[in-house]
Amino acid sequence: MTEDDQPTVRLSTAQALVRWMLAQRSELLDGAEAPLFGGVFAIFGHGNVLGLGTALAEAREQLPVWRGQTEEGMALAAVAYARATDRRQVMAATSSIGPGALNMVTAAGVAHANRLPVLLLPGDTFAGRAPDPVLQQVEHFGDPTISVNDAFRPVARYFDRITRPEQLLATLPQVARVLTDPADTGPVVLALPQDVQVEEFDFPARMFQPRLHRVPRQRPDARDLADAAGILRAAERPLIVAGGGVRYSGAAGQLLAFAQAHQIPVAETSAGRTLMPDPHPLNAGGLGTIGSASANALAAVADVVLAVGTRLQDFTTSSWSVFAADVRIVSVNAARFDAVKHAGSAVVGDAQATLAELDRALAGWHAPPAWAERAVTERAAWDAHIDTLRAGASDGSLSYAQVVGVVNEASTAEDYVLGSSGGIPGELNGGWRATAVASMDLEYGFSCMGYEIAGPWGASIAWAASHPNGIVTALLGDGSYLMLNSELFSAAFAGHRFVAVLCDNGGYAVIHRLQTGQGAAGFNNLLADCAGPGAEPGGVRVDFAAHAASLGCAVVDVPAGADVAQLRAGYARARELAVAENRPAVLVCRTDPSAWTESGAWWEVGVPRSLPGFDAHQQGKAGQLRWSR
Repeated sequence: MTEDDQPTVRLSTAQALVRWMLAQRSELLDGAEAPLFGGVFAIFGHGNVLGLGTALAEAREQLPVWRGQTEEGMALAAVAYARATDRRQVMAATSSIGPGALNMVTAAGVAHANRLPVLLLPGDTFAGRAPDPVLQQVEHFGDPTISVNDAFRPVARYFDRITRPEQLLATLPQVARVLTDPADTGPVVLALPQDVQVEEFDFPARMFQPRLHRVPRQRPDARDLADAAGILRAAERPLIVAGGGVRYSGAAGQLLAFAQAHQIPVAETSAGRTLMPDPHPLNAGGLGTIGSASANALAAVADVVLAVGTRLQDFTTSSWSVFAADVRIVSVNAARFDAVKHAGSAVVGDAQATLAELDRALAGWHAPPAWAERAVTERAAWDAHIDTLRAGASDGSLSYAQVVGVVNEASTAEDYVLGSSGGIPGELNGGWRATAVASMDLEYGFSCMGYEIAGPWGASIAWAASHPNGIVTALLGDGSYLMLNSELFSAAFAGHRFVAVLCDNGGYAVIHRLQTGQGAAGFNNLLADCAGPGAEPGGVRVDFAAHAASLGCAVVDVPAGADVAQLRAGYARARELAVAENRPAVLVCRTDPSAWTESGAWWEVGVPRSLPGFDAHQQGKAGQLRWSR
């Protein structure tokens, strides 16, 4: 039979795309098979409602479609879904043209920075151009082929504009490759002109046959592996830095076995948190600027660092001040782009496969016992410090450390915790004690405000499938809540449960801390430092409990001046409500904007210029400056 004799099916571009999505399957970490695409988040407009919207309506029994309230929020939910499935399943998000499309660019940045797969399907202007300029079209004066969707290019791992139906034949295999390849994965953007969405073509039927995607496990080059083994064998104080690549490889068990066999302490990055059991004598804690003093103390004297599945970004390395100047770095990564960074000894390969082969190459060797003993001592001191912070003082204010402590103590091996911006990441990275492997989503690659209130919607969809008895808890500040809270209604409307712990500290407290800690005066961050009558005592404030209730959430409002016991009771009640009523439960509490967990590490950031008439000596609280008179 010739190519021309192959059976075909006549479909519109949008119908073909949806039917192809339904045919894609994924192998999960446990070997089970599941749909590659778990569903679609959608907000329809004239740019996608009649083409892709109609195709999705036809397939709604096989491909769930969830209605979002903001394009950014629903796309962030899709990103969090990918993390909660360990990158084994993907959500799509579709918007109309113009502003709706541009609203998803931030979410693409989150996915790109965190190496997380998501399929974004923005509508686009007419490929035929006959009705130009159309509603919501931005015209480029010098290039009519450009639309606002070209703004996705810097934050997409794969971008295409489909201007003819048959282009799907060439581009969809690339879409699947990027979404499932650990070295290249990230956001895929297919811009869909609204006229092309409904154009028809005779697609080959084989295009829609089920296809199982297995994540490839690249083996390391034997010479690179031998070099890495030689470097480690010469080490007296080796340290493993475990990143998100370990999680997505399903290599947590291999990591633990490797560390135990060779008695090497393990420090975790923000993306790698909860990979090691806790407590464990080789678990050094979170590393870096928002990490633990225990991991940072070991990093400062380590002579060899084995970095597995990490980009070694600045908050992990404390702007490269956390390691000794003469440290040797061996970097194991599925992506050569990341493995070769910072002149390390690169080993390109899957984390699980590479650790197994490196283990065999190091048979019979382990680090000196005193080094592992040092790790135990450092971690014990840090844990005692965290215990003290969690106990706190009964002065009528709660700290972030106490809030995180309450959530941590109540969490089970079935639960999942999520955070992203503000002061919460420091408390999670530095102080959280793992309840289960891969049970945290700490989005600190892009640190996107609002991810903590939209992300748990996507994470809860994934977590309900894999951990039906567990619950997702998101921790966030009032600034993040005000920035992007609409998806609380989406989750409540759809019947997806999670708990959101909202810490009201009166503004952008962590940036106020950065501002004043670097020698500037407090300005425009805390509400009290902003312009307008609302800054005055008793001025305009948000009733967060009433607002969350108006969005359909169950609400627990912990009163001002509450102690840890009251917070504990409130969180327990929020969990009960979320489960019983199958909707988000928002716990509102008031927290001290000046109480933080400090790791003792550094971060390179700007410093303010001295201004005439500015008093440069400290006044009052540490880091606060004032104008001289």
